[in-house]
Amino acid sequence: MSQKRSTWSNQFAFILAAAASAIGLGNLWRFPYLAAQYGGGTFILIYLILVVTLGFTLMTIEISIGRKTNQSQLTAYTALNPKFKILGILATIIPVVIVPYYCVIGGWVIKYFITYCKMIINPQVNPLANSGEFFGGFISSNFGSFGFGMIFILICAMVIALGVKNGIEKSNKIMMPLLFFMAIGISVYVCTLDGALDGLKYYLIPNMDCLSTADGKFSFALLGKTILGAMGQMFYSLSLAMGIMITYGSYLRKTDSIEKSVRRIEIFDTLIAIIAGLMIIPVVYIYAVNNNVTPELIASCNGDVAAATNAAVKTAMNAGPGLMFVTLPNVFAGFGAAAPYIGAVFFLLVIFAALTSAISLYETCVASICDLLNMERKNATFFAFFAIAFLATFSALGYGPWANITVCKLQFLDFFDFVTNSVLMPLVAGLTCIFVGWVIKTKTIEDEVEACGTPFKSRKLFVIMTKYIAPILVTLILVGEILRNTGFFKI
Repeated sequence: MSQKRSTWSNQFAFILAAAASAIGLGNLWRFPYLAAQYGGGTFILIYLILVVTLGFTLMTIEISIGRKTNQSQLTAYTALNPKFKILGILATIIPVVIVPYYCVIGGWVIKYFITYCKMIINPQVNPLANSGEFFGGFISSNFGSFGFGMIFILICAMVIALGVKNGIEKSNKIMMPLLFFMAIGISVYVCTLDGALDGLKYYLIPNMDCLSTADGKFSFALLGKTILGAMGQMFYSLSLAMGIMITYGSYLRKTDSIEKSVRRIEIFDTLIAIIAGLMIIPVVYIYAVNNNVTPELIASCNGDVAAATNAAVKTAMNAGPGLMFVTLPNVFAGFGAAAPYIGAVFFLLVIFAALTSAISLYETCVASICDLLNMERKNATFFAFFAIAFLATFSALGYGPWANITVCKLQFLDFFDFVTNSVLMPLVAGLTCIFVGWVIKTKTIEDEVEACGTPFKSRKLFVIMTKYIAPILVTLILVGEILRNTGFFKI
């Protein structure tokens, strides 16, 4: 006997859940460092253009496929055309691979939050005095990374087991407002710091230097790199090609407007991404100027202080995971007695952001199990927990006891990240556009968008993007990411 499909309580519940899935670790640290790397306002402008065109198209397709088939991504493609079963399998592999290592990183965040709470209780003890050593020691320990990762997975499982309305909806109604107001509060505080104005200018004002060569000439190659960087971030930021939007779309009522929902999700997600930059870039800018703009660096920039400052900030921002776990603790340390409180609030915010995204990824796995095996939700959640916990072991121990084991010269976590974000996600997105544009035809999606009784206002944009522009852009992401990660060029 088939299980009755759950539904969202209302359209706002869906928008909140979809936005929550998109607002994760990628928004909080990846968007700020990419904006800093690619000319601040220049990157933001390009990103916004891509979100309202390519992002809108891909999200509309995925939500429509989910609602039309009433199934998760694993079986949704097959329901539309049995010959494309492989596309559903590829789309399912992505969350299955991502959620284990994402939960490991979520465990790192919990560790830092607890550490700052301990510092509040006992200010004389500061384990983060040497943040680089603390981070390296934690992720290379035999149990620390694994143990906290399991705690994070268990929290996600508890929410998922409660169901769509009682679990995902209610948790988002609590975490999302807290996340938003904490982000606003930290941003306001940061903007009041001495030197923050220069950091805000660095972040928000378009800087065309990122599109120019050393001799000041405009470079189409550098423009292309910036566009590819923005497109890659868009996939992270909007939770595209991960199966999440198809699964969440399958819970959407026919009376709810897909087009309006997508536009609101885009606004909510982009707003949080920009606020993340307001939280992080000014304080990192101040820290870099005060600590990293040395006489030696100025000399290497031919005495140009502005160029030295730009180089110092880019180096500080482009630290990957180290930005959140090494650089920011050093920045917080400069706040003196307030440091533990600021650190605790910040990492609590990050926990909420990580949880909302991880819950979405976890739900995608559970929904696939339910659809494929006709299994009850609680049993599917239990089954998924052990599968995720097993796969998480590789990422949790990959920097510790298993550090000498690599795949394609990458640690397990880095390899999983490369396969999913650089290969599978753009591949699935490109094939989905071709599938919709040339196999089942765009009218299938157009009709689903209009099923709520309102006209599809962006129909022309959607058709052109789906059939012609999106496949090309997504192919460029795929090729560019592979070349970048294999060392042929850097983006």
